[in-house]
Amino acid sequence: MLSQNEIESLDRDGFLNLGQLLNSQEVKEVNDKIDELLANEGKKAGSELFDSKYIRHPTEEGVDRLADLVNKGRVFDQLYMHPKVLATVETVIGKAYKLSSLNYRAAKPGKGLQKLHVDWGNTIANGDYKVCNTIWLLDDFVFNNGATRIVPGTHKLDLLPNDALEDPLQKHPNEVLILAPAGSVVVFNSHVWHGGTTNLTQKDRRSIHSYFCARDLPQQVDQQRYITQETKDRIGEKGAFVLDV
Repeated sequence: MLSQNEIESLDRDGFLNLGQLLNSQEVKEVNDKIDELLANEGKKAGSELFDSKYIRHPTEEGVDRLADLVNKGRVFDQLYMHPKVLATVETVIGKAYKLSSLNYRAAKPGKGLQKLHVDWGNTIANGDYKVCNTIWLLDDFVFNNGATRIVPGTHKLDLLPNDALEDPLQKHPNEVLILAPAGSVVVFNSHVWHGGTTNLTQKDRRSIHSYFCARDLPQQVDQQRYITQETKDRIGEKGAFVLDV
């Protein structure tokens, strides 16, 4: 599913833009469903994350969140089942992977800045990567609306940003912004230094993260706890493997 150039780029830089895997109508369908869920869940939105000690930012200020999207509509199935995304995740973690969580995050105007961080508590040895994240862009990511920043190659370092940087909130001289149109999908090795930037526009900057981990690790959202029979019947054998249910 990946070219040799894509594999080499992912290994060297720690991230890979897979292009627009959703067309404009599909993006609209996802955003319409998100609006419905936010309205229905209200203050409970994202509450499935509050039960987990493994999520880093369950109550992050200045963002809207939704969690457990696996069980909230067929429209989300492609966001963790797309063959090219799974092939990219497999390239990072290996064949023994599973979905850890499928969550929505929208940076509100004036908000969204995160420290440069990794999604794993320790450095790793010999490329034994444990986590891999996928950003599905539901809006155009542009230079001033809170696009994710990544410091290429830092997944290969034996230092974490909190230890290496005086202030991980500050701009890094080597960071790059993920700039791409809505519908694009960027997969990144979650050991690479990354973080959200400040949304300087007057509109939310919306995205969904399908976050994967090695199969022997706990999930951010316990899929076996939340899985519904309707979802099981819909996703089939491959989906059951990806969710580890």
